[in-house]
Amino acid sequence: MSELQLQTATADTVPEQAEFSRWVEAALQGRIDDWELAIRLVDEAESQALNRDYRGKDAPTNVLSFPAELPDGIDLPLLGDLVICAPVVAREAREQDKLWLAHWAHLTVHGVLHLLGFDHKTVTEAEIMENEERRILAQLGYADPYA
Repeated sequence: MSELQLQTATADTVPEQAEFSRWVEAALQGRIDDWELAIRLVDEAESQALNRDYRGKDAPTNVLSFPAELPDGIDLPLLGDLVICAPVVAREAREQDKLWLAHWAHLTVHGVLHLLGFDHKTVTEAEIMENEERRILAQLGYADPYA
C-alpha cells in the first residue's frame, strides 16, 4: 500500500498499516502484483460530504471506493483510493456484534473489490461479490461477514 492517511479523531483506535496491507494483498492475490492504493481514514463529516458529493447520499457511510481514472497512455499501477469512516465502522461492529478487526478487514476487502470492478447493484452481482469476500476473509482467518 502506498499510503495510509489518518484524518480521524479516533486514529488511535484503527488498525495498523500492516493490517491494511495484508487485507489489500489478500484481495488482490492472483489478480494484480504491482499496485498502489491510498486508504484515507476519516470522521463522519468527511464521509458524509464525499458520499453526498459523489453518490448523492447525504449520510456518512462505512467505505467509499474511488477507482483511479488515468488518461490514455499513462501506465501506472494506481488502483485508486479507499475512504473508510472510522466511527461508522466501530458503530457497525458493535451493532452487528462483529469482531472489530474482522469488520475492518471486511470493509477493506469490500472496498478493494469495488476498485477491481466488483459491484452489488443486482442480486447476481451481490452474490458474486459476497462470495468473493467470504473466500478472501476465510483465507485471512475471519468468519463469514454475512452469517
